[in-house]
Amino acid sequence: MSEKKKTADKPMRCGFVGIIGAPNAGKSTLVNRLVGSKVSIVSPKVQTTRARVMGIVNRGRTQLVFVDTPGIFAPKRRLEKAMVAAAWQGARDAEIVALLVDVAHGKINAESRAIIAKLKEMGRKVIGILNKTDLIKKEKLLALAAELNAEGVFSDIYMISALKGDGIEKLLVDLSKSVPEGPWMFEKDQITDMPMRLLAAEITREKIFLQLGDELPYHLTVETESWEEFDNGSVKISQTLYVMRDTQKAIVLGKGGARIKKIGEAARHDLEEIFERRVHLSLFVKVREKWTDDPARYRVWGLEFDA
Repeated sequence: MSEKKKTADKPMRCGFVGIIGAPNAGKSTLVNRLVGSKVSIVSPKVQTTRARVMGIVNRGRTQLVFVDTPGIFAPKRRLEKAMVAAAWQGARDAEIVALLVDVAHGKINAESRAIIAKLKEMGRKVIGILNKTDLIKKEKLLALAAELNAEGVFSDIYMISALKGDGIEKLLVDLSKSVPEGPWMFEKDQITDMPMRLLAAEITREKIFLQLGDELPYHLTVETESWEEFDNGSVKISQTLYVMRDTQKAIVLGKGGARIKKIGEAARHDLEEIFERRVHLSLFVKVREKWTDDPARYRVWGLEFDA
């Protein structure tokens, strides 16, 4: 029997894999690595991911839908509470839950321990994924793995480097065998469920994070206001960057508009790679003092306003 015939005889499989973890554990980097394309934005700043993002991987007759969730921490503001609620909902909805733990510093941080305690309360078994293993000595890594295994919530433990790709293939092979039989939820060539307008806004927000670093106003959001496609295949995208104060607007614009120009150039470069077409990008910065109290903003991200 040919390999093609053997593959055709296998049952279709499809399942959701929720990736949860503390802020900056590397969840978005992992999902992008698994998918093989950027579907979730990445920056060194904590709480970069605000909403659940799905990355879709098709392997043979199996479709894996990875759900990148906001980092889980002790929230204080309305937006933070909505983000954490979205992360836990992503865990509840998934057939498989994976807790990603950053082991680069040689210990399990307090936020990861709090997540483990919550999982125990829920009675939920998850797989443990130790990330950034290239930054820790093997002896210490094995000790951390044993420590986590003793918690009693992990069905399996994997050791990976999402950035370098180490351990990714083994993880994909095992997950492909673990998801339930059933029809695919998405088309074969689809890699994310995120609308293009929202993905474009997220890419620009990532570039703002990377350009501004510690100067970045936490309460900043990006909205795609218009999307115009042309006969030559190019697209014109107009976006507004909303901040809460005039001083923040000045930071984002930079001297003589130099900073916003760099942000636009970096965003346009990524958007052209992702959409595989010429992109004309226009950015505007406006002050909207209480945008975090606007329910419409939360609906855009699929977040609960009163979480």
